[in-house]
Amino acid sequence: MRGAPPHVEGPAPRGFLRRNAGKLVASAVITVSIVWALKKGGLKLVPADMGVFRDVKWWTLGAYVVTFLAMSWFRAVRWRYLLRSFVEMPKGKTFAISCIGFAAILLLPFRLGELVRPYMVRQKGVVSLSSATGTIVAERVVDGLFLSGLLAIALVTVPHLEPLPETVVGLPIRVQAVRTSGFVMLGVFATAFVTIFVFYFARDFARRATLAVFGIVSKRLGEKLAEIAEKLANGLHAFGNKKDAGGFLLETAIYWLINAFGMWLLAWGCGVVHADGTPITFGEAVALMGMLGVTILIPGPPGLLGVFHAGIYAGMSMYFAERVVVGAGAAYVFLLYASQLVLTSLLGGFFFFTHKAEVRDAMAASQQESMVPPPEAPRET
Repeated sequence: MRGAPPHVEGPAPRGFLRRNAGKLVASAVITVSIVWALKKGGLKLVPADMGVFRDVKWWTLGAYVVTFLAMSWFRAVRWRYLLRSFVEMPKGKTFAISCIGFAAILLLPFRLGELVRPYMVRQKGVVSLSSATGTIVAERVVDGLFLSGLLAIALVTVPHLEPLPETVVGLPIRVQAVRTSGFVMLGVFATAFVTIFVFYFARDFARRATLAVFGIVSKRLGEKLAEIAEKLANGLHAFGNKKDAGGFLLETAIYWLINAFGMWLLAWGCGVVHADGTPITFGEAVALMGMLGVTILIPGPPGLLGVFHAGIYAGMSMYFAERVVVGAGAAYVFLLYASQLVLTSLLGGFFFFTHKAEVRDAMAASQQESMVPPPEAPRET
């Protein structure tokens, strides 16, 4: 008589730390390096001289909070247009889930929080994880293209210091290299947009081209890359509908313009001025926003610690004297960073506790997919 096959337990799901150990270590290295570079250059995450806050018009900080909340609303709810081809999401739910996701992106290293939103909206038979992730990729690419385009225009049209400083104040980075990076990012995002656009609207051609190029190295690699690109390109479904595409692009423009206005208002309120006493212009604020966007693409520190500061200091070094950058500019960077960190965390934390069911389901799904498939039970002969 044959005995029953032994029960074989599958391995337990790997925890967050085990799954992301390499990214966490790399994040720590990047964080330490940036903080060390800032400190060596004489810049601090928190201004040592509290006198830099003496001339701050504090009402502008309150006004910035209002603009940040308005910006966050449009940043969040525009996502519904990209999801509409899969599922209809109310604005309130879209805002809540997005705020949780934005907080996760900010607080977790290496942008590990990018998958929070896809996990929270996935529905079996309705929205797959790859389709939801595709909408995030599309959103990021459009944001990058829009922001780098604004930055390129600002770099060309907004007058800068003559001659330009050799290096960014407090950092061993050439200012000319900073300006060049803005145009490089425009090229990168334009290429990324064209790639996913072609994969969506000319999938067969794009697949053949990918296999032809990468198949030279490895046919398996070419097939895998084509498969990934096809799945991510599904996020462009909204662009097949003029109404959804127009709504998404309009709210994206509103989001970034409110962001630029808020950054300009707070900089003015902190006393960021030119040598002749004229205050920062809106065009210069757009350039600062663009440089910040370029630098925070560096996947690394939790809370964007140091990376955020480096981006703003790099932008200010193109337009303002060193005494302004390390004075009123230091107050501006601190207040801008602190307010964004606190407000994003508060919004994310509030909706985390009011949407516990969705958060719990997302965490369970993430853990389940991290499990290695159990081995087959041995057969008896």
